[in-house]
Amino acid sequence: MATTSRQRKRGHDPESVLSIAVGVFNERGYDGTSMEDLARALGVTKSAIYYHVPGKEQLLARALDRALDGLFEVVADPCATTGPAIERLAWVVRQSVRILIDRLPYVTLLLRVRGNSPTEQQALDRRREFDRFIAHLVKEAAADGEIRPDLDPALVTRLLFGTVNSITEWYQPARGSADDLADALLKMTFDGLRV
Repeated sequence: MATTSRQRKRGHDPESVLSIAVGVFNERGYDGTSMEDLARALGVTKSAIYYHVPGKEQLLARALDRALDGLFEVVADPCATTGPAIERLAWVVRQSVRILIDRLPYVTLLLRVRGNSPTEQQALDRRREFDRFIAHLVKEAAADGEIRPDLDPALVTRLLFGTVNSITEWYQPARGSADDLADALLKMTFDGLRV
């Protein structure tokens, strides 16, 4: 028996609902996306979405957690917490590039939030926590004599991760692997920072 297009589209699981929602959020903006827009993209009725999530805000929270949890897994790893600070910093940058490429739609959405809701505010707070971790590594590397001590650690963090985050705007798989990009980024930035 042949299935109709509508019947095939109803077979969403929570992961596919989230993935499609993130695509719509990135295309239309979170605030510009209605539940009707999500239902249309999923090929289901609005009420069918509620089978998977209580509402749009929960989809946003799950998506932002997907990006942020990856970053916090990186900073919790022993490679980020033991050894020379400059090596830990390089490792965190390299892994952040990998997370960004592996979770590109989720990180793209994270970088677009502005704090317009409690969920967005919580995500921004977590981003600031990550930034503080990086600034501390920069400060340690400067104290160890590995990078220039005359640069503000918070500024170095913003510039370094501004470069990492810019990947969301132009990355295409044909432009290289995560390792290739991380190598180029580290060479460009760290060779300019090292004493």
